[in-house]
Amino acid sequence: MTQVHLTQLDLPEFGLPTVEPNIPVQTYEKRMLAARSRFGTHAAIVIYGDREHFANITYLTGFDPRFEEAMLIIPAEYPATKATLVVGNEGWGYVPISPLQLNRVLYQDFSLLAQPRGSSASLEDIFRETGIKEGSSVGVVGWKYYGGEESRTLLEIPSYIADTLRALTGQTALVQNMTYEFMNEDDGLRANNEVDQLAVFEFAASHSSQALRNVFFGLRPGMTEYDAVRLMQYNGIPLSAHLMLSAGDRAKMGLPSPSMRVINQGDPVTMALGLWGALTARAGFAVHNADELPANIRDYVDKLVAPYFRAVVEWYEHIGIGVPGGELFDIIHRNIGDPFFGVGLNPGHLIHLDEWVHSPIYKNSQIRLRSGMAIQVDVIPATGTPYYTSNIEDGIALADEGLRAEFAAKYPEAWGRIQARRKFLTEKIGIKLKPEVLPFSNIPAYLPPYFLSPKMAMAVAK
Repeated sequence: MTQVHLTQLDLPEFGLPTVEPNIPVQTYEKRMLAARSRFGTHAAIVIYGDREHFANITYLTGFDPRFEEAMLIIPAEYPATKATLVVGNEGWGYVPISPLQLNRVLYQDFSLLAQPRGSSASLEDIFRETGIKEGSSVGVVGWKYYGGEESRTLLEIPSYIADTLRALTGQTALVQNMTYEFMNEDDGLRANNEVDQLAVFEFAASHSSQALRNVFFGLRPGMTEYDAVRLMQYNGIPLSAHLMLSAGDRAKMGLPSPSMRVINQGDPVTMALGLWGALTARAGFAVHNADELPANIRDYVDKLVAPYFRAVVEWYEHIGIGVPGGELFDIIHRNIGDPFFGVGLNPGHLIHLDEWVHSPIYKNSQIRLRSGMAIQVDVIPATGTPYYTSNIEDGIALADEGLRAEFAAKYPEAWGRIQARRKFLTEKIGIKLKPEVLPFSNIPAYLPPYFLSPKMAMAVAK
C-alpha cells in the first residue's frame, strides 16, 4: 500500500498564459462535416441551445446563446447548402462571433418577454425553408439522452419545438434524440479533442487553478466569503458553473455561492471555479493545524484525507490511454469504498466547454480511454459527518506521442507549464505519471487540508 503523509511542500509558480489559443475556422468546418456524416440519412440535424445548454452549438460554430435560446439546423445538403442559425432579437447581432458562413434567421419567440415579436416567420416555416417536410427524418441534439433504442423519441428540448417537428414530419418516430453522437463517453464528437481545443482547455485550467491557489495563500480568518473570492482575481473567461465558495454550515452543501458571511477559524471551507473547459475545486478547514480542529475530528488527516489522497494517487498513476474506465472506478472504491467516505458520483468524468459531458468511469465500464480526451480528476467524499470532506478536482488530458509532439510544437509556452507540472507531481508529490498524462492545473494534485497552512500538503512518503 502506498504510504502518504502531510509534509512541507513548496508549490512552484507555474505561471499564467501570455498567449490565448483559439479554434481556427478550419476546425469548425471539419466538425460540421463530421457531425453531418454521423447523422447519415437524416434530412436535418436540429441542435438546440440556451444559456446553460450551449456547448454543442458552440462546439460546432463558436456561437453561444447568451440571453436567449438558439437553434442550429444543418441540412442534408451541407456544405453545398449553408447551415442555419436561428436566434432571437439579442442574438442577432452576436452571430458574427462565429467564423463560419451561416444563414442567419430571426425567430423572435426565442427572445425575452415583452420584446418585439412581429418580424419573423413561424417555426414551421423556418423548418420548411431548411428542407424539413412530411416524411423527413430529423436528428435532434439537446444536452442529454436516455438509454435504450426505445428512448430515441424522448426529447429534452422545449415541447413547442418538438411538437412542431413531429407535426411537420408526420411521425413521432421520425424525430429522434441524437445527442448521443455528440456526448457519448466513448466516441462522441466532444469526447475527443483536437490540439487547439486542448490548448484552450489548458488556458482555462491555468486560470481557474491559479485562482484557487491565490485563495490558499491569501485566506485569513475575518474575511467575508466575498473577500476570499476577490483573491481569485477572476479575469472574465466565461463560467461553466456558478462560482462556489462557502464556509461554515453552508460549506457542507458544497454548491453555495459566496456571501457576506465571515470566515472563522475552524470553519470547513469549499471553493470551486469552473470556466469553459476547466474546473478546479478544493475543500478543507480554515485552520493552521489539527490542534485547531474540534477535539472529535483531530484525526481528520489520518481518517479521511490520507486514505482519500492515497486513492487519488493510485488513480493518477493508473490512468492512461487504453485503460478501461471501470478500473479507475475500482481503484477509488477499493481504497475509499467504505460508506463513511460517501463516494457516490463517478470518480472522474469528461470535461469540455460544459463542466460535465459524460463519464466513461463507472462500475464495470469497458470503455477504454482515448488520446484526446479531457478528463476531470473528480473524487468527492460526502461523509455527512463532522469530518466534512476533502477534495482534489483538477483537469488533465490524455495525448499519444503524435498529439504530444503537435502540442509542444504549436503551443510551446503551455507545453512548458505542462512539463513543469509533471516534474512537480513526480519529484515533489511522488506521483508516477504515464507519458500521455498532461496535467492542466497550476495546483496539480496539491492538497493542503489546513487552508491556513497552505505549504503543508499531502505527498507520497519516500
